[in-house]
Amino acid sequence: MRNNQIQGSRFKVQTASSCNLAPKGFTLIEVLIAMTLLSIMVVLLFTSLKICADSWEKGESKITDVNEVAVVYNFFQRHLSVAKPLWNDLSAEEKTFSFQGKARSLQFVSAFPASADRSGLQLFSIRMQKEDNEQLVIVTVVPFFPVAEGEEWREEEVTLIKQVSDLKLAYFGADDNGSDGVWQDEWVNKETLPQLVKINIQLENKIYWPEMIIELKVTSTGNDTDLDTQDIQNTQDIEGITEPETEAIQ
Repeated sequence: MRNNQIQGSRFKVQTASSCNLAPKGFTLIEVLIAMTLLSIMVVLLFTSLKICADSWEKGESKITDVNEVAVVYNFFQRHLSVAKPLWNDLSAEEKTFSFQGKARSLQFVSAFPASADRSGLQLFSIRMQKEDNEQLVIVTVVPFFPVAEGEEWREEEVTLIKQVSDLKLAYFGADDNGSDGVWQDEWVNKETLPQLVKINIQLENKIYWPEMIIELKVTSTGNDTDLDTQDIQNTQDIEGITEPETEAIQ
């Protein structure tokens, strides 16, 4: 009898111990809550990454736009501001003044730095041109002086701005009535350079471009209006000029 009681007590102790050592698992509700929290964290993480990527892309695009404006402004400042008031009397054709400005095109004579691989004064022509359903601002550069015997006529053309919706030019200077100075849509058939040139560029993507006003350092020829071939040759020898157009724009 006593032995049976002792064995029964041992059985109860062992059963209780076995119950306490049994592993505990997560309930279904706990698993669902954990998965929900994990999903929320993943969504927030990817959303943050997308916002960062978009901000980076917009920043890169803004930097590119600013750089493009700076390059174009630098081009006009380097070349248009030092335009030469010369006459094209190097051929038998009618003599014309080198600077001819219209509402959407411009022609002037200027020079590249002395470190460039081209020499002599260059005739710059700026105009709008449509290619493959896209409007571009094109710059053409040709030598202003006659080509020497045995040399090739080097004409270079490069795209200055792409996706242009409009290009407007204006010129400040004395008009034919002798006024002190007014803005004019054209500067043709004159014997002097304008004092200022205003350049307005509008892009197809509606990105704002600031208005550029370039001051010309030389506005008249004085007593040297009728420069001949020897004068131009001496000028090019002194100033030693130009680099390829692509490098000049940059």
